[in-house]
Parts: sequence; structure tokens; C-alpha cells
Amino acid sequence: MTLSTRRFGKTGFQTTAIGFGAWAIGGTWGEVSEADAKATLHATLDAGVNFLDTADVYGDGRSERLIAAVLAERGQSAPRPFVATKAGRRLNPHVAEGYTLANLEAFVDRSRANLQMDCLDLVQLHCPPTSVYSGHEVFDAMEALKAKGKIATYGVSVEKIDEAMEAIRHPGVVSVQIIYNLFRQRPADAFLAAAKAADVAVIARVPLASGLLTGKMTATSAFAPDDHRSFNRNGEAFDKGETFSGVPYDVALTAVEELRALVPANATMAAFALRWILMQDAVSVVIPGAKSAAQAQANVLADALPALSAETLEAARDIYTRLIAPHVAHMW
Repeated sequence: MTLSTRRFGKTGFQTTAIGFGAWAIGGTWGEVSEADAKATLHATLDAGVNFLDTADVYGDGRSERLIAAVLAERGQSAPRPFVATKAGRRLNPHVAEGYTLANLEAFVDRSRANLQMDCLDLVQLHCPPTSVYSGHEVFDAMEALKAKGKIATYGVSVEKIDEAMEAIRHPGVVSVQIIYNLFRQRPADAFLAAAKAADVAVIARVPLASGLLTGKMTATSAFAPDDHRSFNRNGEAFDKGETFSGVPYDVALTAVEELRALVPANATMAAFALRWILMQDAVSVVIPGAKSAAQAQANVLADALPALSAETLEAARDIYTRLIAPHVAHMW
């Protein structure tokens, strides 16, 4: 199966529409053994995926190191994927004043060591405080790191639409990573068109709403204590929008039951949810996570699903408007 590709904004790189989010193999998603994590990455790359997204704080660098190990195992002759990482969340306290060239360079150097890469493909500011986006100092620092040859390109990962709109005003920003899924549809109202007009790539994260949009969760589903779906439901550790897309669990389960009727025959709900995201051509790549080879293989099946009908899209919008939007649209 050959995966479809999309242009990654002004970089011109052709990324597979289905990428891989490496948060789960790093940490805070329950235990994932090194063997399972490596098998998941190998299965992802074997399926033809050429875009991996990670961060320096995922497992305190574990995710980055696992990617480096797998790429080394595959050898020089294998196609090398585009690897995106993030920087900034290692700051403690996590404040705008900490986003200095010195701090960012130290984070980048650590990621370069973890990933065994002299020059990082893409470094994204990792959901920095809102005030960072309106100034130029941090973006000047990223330009300095480009000039030093330590990073090839840079982008941002945002929590809020307003942050995304501000970020794309900076000419050096090549990508914006944002939560966009059936439960977080607001980016389609204006941001996606603005990003496309600016030739900025869009990375859609949390595409399955922390697993809710697989359709496999129930009111009695339990999560390990070290899984953010257990400890961050109300934003105790980081922005609550990263966990279940910020939707109350019981409300989300009700919405999932209504969405089941829209899933095409012979398709999983997860594949349907990913295909829904890819109906927007402004989305460059969607990055579902996986904790097993089977999950990784299942994710790429979304690429082969036919386009969703206008009626299906309208019905999905109606479910969002009635059940989900009152809980999330005003917050992000």
C-alpha cells in the first residue's frame, strides 16, 4: 500500500498524510516496553509513513532516543523519515521569559544528542505561553539556531486558535501543530484557510481524542495511574485540552455513540475519524499515536478510505455543535 502524500507548507517536503505521534511510546500513556515501542516504530515505517513527531519531554527524552535507535537499526539504506521534535516544556517554571536563545539552544543540543542528528529537521516551540507569539525575540532565536546549522526549520505547537493565528504572521514559521478532530472542529472555521494562504503546514494532533474516537472506550474503562487520561482530566498536570480533547468523558461517550452511525461499512471508527480530518486539504499531516505494531498498522488504513460525503460531514458537524462545542469551543 502506497500512502498518499501532501506538501508540507513552504518546506516543499512531501509528507505522508498519515504520520506518527510518538508521545505514547515516551510516557504518560501507561507502560510501553522498549520492545513494543520499537516494534511500533518499525511497523509505522514499514507501512510507508515518513513523518514522525516527538518532543524532548516525552519520557524525558525516551521517545527521541527510541526513534534514533530504530533509525539506526534500519540502516543507512532505508528511507529516512522527517523527524519533528519540540522544545520549551523543559523550562521550570514554564514562563515566557525562559524562552531565550541560551535555553532553546541547550534544549536543541539535547535533542540533537537524543536523536543522533547534527541538524534537526523541525523544532516546534512546545505550547509556550501566549505572550511568546506576539513578540519577535523567540523567533529571532530560532533563526539564530538555523544559522548555526542546528535546526533546518522551525514551527510552533499551540493550544489556542488565537496563538495559531498570531504564529503564522512570523515569516520563518513553517508549521503549526494544533488539536483538530471530530471533537475540536473550530480550527476549520478560519485558521485552516489562513494557514493555507500563508503556506504554513498544519499538523493535526490528538486526532483520536486520546482514544475516545476509536470507539473502544466505555464508562468503565480504567487507565493506569501514570496515564494522563487518569491524572490530567481537569488539567492537573498540563492543559486539559490535551486529554480527551477537553471534553467531559460522559459527554464524549454519548457523542461517540451517535458518530457510530456515520462510520462507513468495513471501516473502523478510528480510521473514519482520521479520514474526517484529512477531508481538509489544509491539513498537511495527521499524527495518531500507537503503542503496538497492530495499532500503527491500523492507523494507516485511514489513508485508503474514500472521501466522506457531504451528508456525513454535515451530520458530524451537527453532533459536534449539539454535544461538544458548548464544552470546548470557547476555551481553545
